[in-house]
Amino acid sequence: MLPIDIQAAQNVGLAEEVRRDAELQAVHAALTGMERSEERFAGVLRNTIDQLLNGEVTGRYDWAQLYKTERTHAGTLVEINLQREFKFADGAAMDYRIADLDVDCKYSQTFGGWMIPPEAMGHLCLLVWANDYDSLWSAGLFRVCQEWLNRGSNRDAKLTVKAAHRDKIQWLWRDSELPENVLLHMDAADRAAVFALPSGQQRLNELFRRVQQRRIGRNVVRTVAQQKDYMKRVRGNGGSRSALQPEGILIMGDYDSHRTVAEQLGLLPPREGEFVSVRVARRRPHHGDASHAVMGDGQAWVVALPQDAPEPAPPLPSHTK
Repeated sequence: MLPIDIQAAQNVGLAEEVRRDAELQAVHAALTGMERSEERFAGVLRNTIDQLLNGEVTGRYDWAQLYKTERTHAGTLVEINLQREFKFADGAAMDYRIADLDVDCKYSQTFGGWMIPPEAMGHLCLLVWANDYDSLWSAGLFRVCQEWLNRGSNRDAKLTVKAAHRDKIQWLWRDSELPENVLLHMDAADRAAVFALPSGQQRLNELFRRVQQRRIGRNVVRTVAQQKDYMKRVRGNGGSRSALQPEGILIMGDYDSHRTVAEQLGLLPPREGEFVSVRVARRRPHHGDASHAVMGDGQAWVVALPQDAPEPAPPLPSHTK
């Protein structure tokens, strides 16, 4: 048998480990239990990357186009924007107070690259990763323990999680979908054709012609238009919606009525702040038994096939949420 003092010390250590694990579970439950937490978390990351790109002013759409100082600032912006979205209280020693526990927040665009300061030792860390090229993100909780860390070589003595101990991260969400940066992922020739046009309205029209049946976020519209009234450039009454309707192209926004049209056509419906464009045609025999169709002007309309000649699209239903 172990000496009584050693056995007692081990029991104390076990009790401490169990307590700390219970703390991690409490924070995990608090984060995953918030309304639409995964969707909102993804939105914060998408908006933070877009905030750094500042496409309306700069025309940038690629993380590689950022200056080094801007990339360094990303972690601070993620921390701030998550706190604004989820209303986390300030921590006593760390960034946040969640489930009445201090939690630090660390972001890296490189998986495993989280830089953890020495003062976080023993605390819980919310580790966040997002990659615009893969359209993926992850977030997990990690108890900062000396033996699980690499010694940092930087002057701030910051540490990283050893690859062998990344299994100690309890994931909240792992490899979740990051809303797509369409400008980054679209065909290079199509992107060049869009940006070659002189006016914001022309560029937007070309974007919705060339990028169909994919969700297009508000920041993509802002970057292409490079105008403060960019949303006006999408709508009817002179915007892309009215300009492309004669070509048979519908541009659906995040209204409930528009989302219903997208679903009836078998498309992913736009989420908040998104658009989806598609060319439609009246249903004819060569479309076969198309299961996805929407009624307009008293006729059934389907997603157009390449051989369908362009014809004016029916009007979209009224804008109701």
